[in-house]
Amino acid sequence: MKIVAFCGSARKEGNTALLLKTALEPLAEAGFDTELVELARKNVPGCKACMGCFKEKNRKCVFNDDVVNDCIEKMLEADGILLGSPTYFADISSEMKALIDRSGMVARANDNMFRRKLGAAVVAARRAGAIHAFDSINHFFQIGEMIIVGSSYWNIGHGRQKGEVSGDEEGLGTMKTLGENMAWLLKKIYG
Repeated sequence: MKIVAFCGSARKEGNTALLLKTALEPLAEAGFDTELVELARKNVPGCKACMGCFKEKNRKCVFNDDVVNDCIEKMLEADGILLGSPTYFADISSEMKALIDRSGMVARANDNMFRRKLGAAVVAARRAGAIHAFDSINHFFQIGEMIIVGSSYWNIGHGRQKGEVSGDEEGLGTMKTLGENMAWLLKKIYG
């Protein structure tokens, strides 16, 4: 079984990536295949609302000159999907929003193709706005008929400078529990 995590930070190997890696560790230890995809420095334009995915119905966005179709393919192959974003102006990053909008439209055009996959939101924040960002990601999972995995608290870590989230013991503990809970649920579902 496979779990893929997408890091929507514009900063490579920053706080959001660190939180996602922490959540993936218990899954890897439990024997699951894990992958972290960082969207930093990749072309991730927003949805054009062209509705081409509804015409084609081929599980792809009609625009092929960026990373989104590769991400959609990884989501299709995965049993669990983690979406992580830093908090920018009390919401998710533009990279994460573009991935959600485009993959979400393709999924809806293809009979909610992520239906019943496990999903979890992970958010890094300096101070505030994280709950709204967390909620934005969870809307993607809910609209797509996915199963949201929870933890011991909201999946949020605090830190501003690169790596600073490593000092948030509670946040890291929440990520570890999230990974453990996802591993437990996958084993219950798939035996």
